[in-house]
Amino acid sequence: MQIEQGLIRETQLDSALNHSVHQGRRSDFAMMLSMLSQDALDFGQFHLPTSEVEANDKSEAALKKELQIGPQRPLAPETFDMLVSEENAFIVQHFGMTAMQLKECLMPEPLAVRDDKKHIPLNVLDNCELAVRRKIQKTAAYKNAIPMDAAGFYDQLATGEHEAMLNAVA
Repeated sequence: MQIEQGLIRETQLDSALNHSVHQGRRSDFAMMLSMLSQDALDFGQFHLPTSEVEANDKSEAALKKELQIGPQRPLAPETFDMLVSEENAFIVQHFGMTAMQLKECLMPEPLAVRDDKKHIPLNVLDNCELAVRRKIQKTAAYKNAIPMDAAGFYDQLATGEHEAMLNAVA
């Protein structure tokens, strides 16, 4: 018996195992069994016929449509509204927590209160070291400062108006 490839499963032996048992050739039977793969995952019961599986559309839009997901939660509100918490409290008080959860599913509230990427909440600032807080306050002061009119400043120096201003202040 010639075998083209290595023995892995009993099905590759066809009826050779059966013939060796009926003819009383125990050594051939033992040799053929020893030539089979030692890995249990190579046995026939782990190689069931497979069918072609259709490739599903895994895009976000297709998954939302399939799962029937509601509207997406916005990152920040379009307009700042301080009455949101009062409206939520009214809904919970009069209709219960289930109504609040339903409202959140149908009209989700934004994740952030402000539409400002550079805003740092006060609880985060309070948790920073003193040097970091001063640095942040300094940069905030520079941002809010009125830009200086350098040309006008030099004109005042040239005309001497700055001396009149200093005398008026003193």
